[in-house]
Amino acid sequence: MLPQEIIRAKRDRQVLSAEQIKAFVRGITDGSVSEGQIAAFGMAVYFNGMNRDEAVALTTAMQYSGDVLEWRDLDGPVVDKHSTGGVGDNVSLMLAPIVAACGAYVPMISGRGLGHTGGTLDKMDAIPGYQSYPDKALFDKVVRGCGCAIIGPTGDLAPADKRFYAVRDVTATVESIPLITASILSKKLASGIGGLVLDVKTGSGAFMPTFEASQALAQSLVQVANGAGLPTSALITDMNEPLADCAGNAVEVRNAVDFLTGAKRQARLAEVVLNFAAHMLVTAGLAQTVTDGLVKAQAALDNGSAAEKFDRMVAGLGGPADFVERAAHYLPVAPLQVQVRAERDGYISAIDTRAVGMSVVALGGGRMRPQDQIDPSVGVTNILPLGSAVKAGDVLALVHAQTQDKAEQAVQMVQQAMMLSEHKPALNPVIYETVTA
Repeated sequence: MLPQEIIRAKRDRQVLSAEQIKAFVRGITDGSVSEGQIAAFGMAVYFNGMNRDEAVALTTAMQYSGDVLEWRDLDGPVVDKHSTGGVGDNVSLMLAPIVAACGAYVPMISGRGLGHTGGTLDKMDAIPGYQSYPDKALFDKVVRGCGCAIIGPTGDLAPADKRFYAVRDVTATVESIPLITASILSKKLASGIGGLVLDVKTGSGAFMPTFEASQALAQSLVQVANGAGLPTSALITDMNEPLADCAGNAVEVRNAVDFLTGAKRQARLAEVVLNFAAHMLVTAGLAQTVTDGLVKAQAALDNGSAAEKFDRMVAGLGGPADFVERAAHYLPVAPLQVQVRAERDGYISAIDTRAVGMSVVALGGGRMRPQDQIDPSVGVTNILPLGSAVKAGDVLALVHAQTQDKAEQAVQMVQQAMMLSEHKPALNPVIYETVTA
């Protein structure tokens, strides 16, 4: 099949067959399809969309474009979670060990941050010695030994997606729901999991800022995943303020350790973490209902088994053996801490969450290009939540920086992002909706 004829068919709003899609993906993988043809195909899909069967075919074709992991001989179910990205979203760090402590296996293949969103892998790299790209043997050993491992893409998972995404990124075709769906799910399917729960963010710090767009993406992901044989559900969650009260890498790891040990558990963050754990346990067949799953997840936190799983995972992947106990000793700390103060009395009525994320990037804690280096020590902590009443001069947040000029820039960005008004705002729910079909 000639790639240009496949492009022509989609350009003319025709429904592509599974064979046409497989042929095009095969060409992406072996290089016989040019970057120009990939760009043209992406633009045709961007404008004309794909139906469910086409999206399933694209997803599975990219899934099998490289390695596909198998976990057949484990003595428990294999499940995972994926987030569309946000600010202060360190959920995976607590979620994987909680679910592992309840009897499931969680081989969590995560990504790095780009733009204003933080990356799970960047957070884990703040831990000294942690191997975020282990070989397959070590990955397998850690998953089997402690039930979870949070790593970067191993081997050659979904190489067609890697090439396709690189072209989409520079041709303004990233924001296509069928292409986003296939990109996310092809890698998850290739990781060999038996169930998936998705965190689709909505709000000022989300990739999809409107609820309608987030809902459409959640429905597409769930329908295509289930169509590809992967039991999946999605929760649409709020990103109109940072999820944790901090944003950065080392600061979010410290927050996760405090959560696991019980030193500090914020209500919004706990609601998201525990609900995702519950849904994953239901998907894995380890809980009959979400309520049952919530009880099991809370018990794993309270009895210390989740914290123990996290400690063992860190040690197994090269980090300190006593990391949970001595996290403050091991995590890097920025030399400057500068307070962000309220300029007047009022209530925090809105937060430009994207701007808070960009303040971390400005500090050196995020990247705008994949090759950018990250400073794990910088970030923003002690971020007051929406609805907080403040007086002029009260501390809204604390900026952690390497230099005074970067600190001043970040302070200004955070100050402008946290909007004050005379009236207390109505607060958004943390979880808006569960999508199951």
